[in-house]
Amino acid sequence: MEGIAMQISARNVLAGTVKSVIKGAVNAEVALALEGGEAVVAVITNSSADSLGLEPGKSAYAVIKASEVMIGVGVAASTISARNVLAGEVANVQPGSVNCEVEIQLAGGTKVVASITKASVERLQLHPGVKVSAIVKASNVLVGV
Repeated sequence: MEGIAMQISARNVLAGTVKSVIKGAVNAEVALALEGGEAVVAVITNSSADSLGLEPGKSAYAVIKASEVMIGVGVAASTISARNVLAGEVANVQPGSVNCEVEIQLAGGTKVVASITKASVERLQLHPGVKVSAIVKASNVLVGV
């Protein structure tokens, strides 16, 4: 399958470099440093880590569906169990009748898109410039190379 170009429907394909791979009995914790400096952690199977050849220094992508991204206001990494709490600010809100897409620009410049309900956008008073965190469980992050 080498050399086959692929497009995917996930809105978030974040370029980075593998910082570490810590293997457990079945799963591996993979830490990626994004191009802007933020860290994203993924939990994948050991066999996936092996088949992707993941090792420190290797280029890789964190792949996250927009529907798996939660948005928090005033949330710190130390106050929530999710491994990925990425600070940034709202760059854009694309309104919809039920769901909205919220684009968050992280401090290092990487953009993350969340798909959340219109009611949540209104309740959190999200609009460009609002300081927020994109929150993603490590088990919801896919890794690609």
